[in-house]
Amino acid sequence: MICLGIESTAHTLGVGIVDGGKTLANSKRMYRPQAGQGIVPRAAADHHAEAFSQVLREALDTAKVAASEIDLFSFSQGPGIGQCLRVSCAGAKFLSSKYSKPILGVNHCHAHLEVSRSLLGMKDPLYVYVSGANTQIITERRKPRKGQMRFLVLGETLDMGLGNLFDVFAREAKIFPAHGGEVARLAAQGSYFPLPYTVKGMNFAFAGLLTSAVRSIGTRKTEDIACSLMETSFAEICEAAERALCLTGKSEVTVCGGVAQNARFCGMLAQVCEGHGARFGVVAPEYNADNGAMIAFTAISEWQKGKREKIDALKPNGYWRIDEVT
Repeated sequence: MICLGIESTAHTLGVGIVDGGKTLANSKRMYRPQAGQGIVPRAAADHHAEAFSQVLREALDTAKVAASEIDLFSFSQGPGIGQCLRVSCAGAKFLSSKYSKPILGVNHCHAHLEVSRSLLGMKDPLYVYVSGANTQIITERRKPRKGQMRFLVLGETLDMGLGNLFDVFAREAKIFPAHGGEVARLAAQGSYFPLPYTVKGMNFAFAGLLTSAVRSIGTRKTEDIACSLMETSFAEICEAAERALCLTGKSEVTVCGGVAQNARFCGMLAQVCEGHGARFGVVAPEYNADNGAMIAFTAISEWQKGKREKIDALKPNGYWRIDEVT
């Protein structure tokens, strides 16, 4: 089965084409806000709409398939920024109608989990999901009872996502580009000093950490603040993940989402797993950054499990949590 997946939950427009378990294409364009700004929803949506035809054509050309040869169309239905979500929804509906092919809406968080589990060959891992807006420790109920949701969130951020923590700090510190990758580059050159650390069971919080980091701007080296910010936030999640690992007794752990591209964080989690005899895995950065292939991977999996949807009933859901996926 050849599936085309469209991703547009936030700053990235992605079109991925997957044939069974093989990625044929994974094209994308990213909206880049002006210096000092975060994502402007309307501007991001306009960017995605304008780039859609080009990214779609690039994906089809790379995959060497015609749109009429696609067996299943899919899109990121949520969670995400409403204006951006409408672009992938409208695009997938148009293609599905034009070529009279089925369509599925995919939960963006589920897609991050599924592409990691699938490509790593894991059966039942503990998921550490770290992205811009979402930071959660998740497990899947392999055989949910009637009325139960499919995924269980064991712990999560009580205020902001890990990626947003780094992006907001970067803007306040006048770091350009204001992105977690640049904060990580500076952190590698810095030295640690204590900042507020908040873990409550398997939940964690970053607001106090961010406030203290921002207040340190001008009084400490930016590299030192970046290092302390990252080390503290990563340690919070690792503590909660270790607690979840002990609770569940899982033998596999994967980290997924945009921040999973951070080598230091992956190294810390790998150490936690080693101490408990659990296998640790992380997929290539291409699949942890927002992308269309992960939407297609998940749609194929759901289709094979018997999921079917009517095109008229599909609409974006910006607040669709992972523990609402059935």
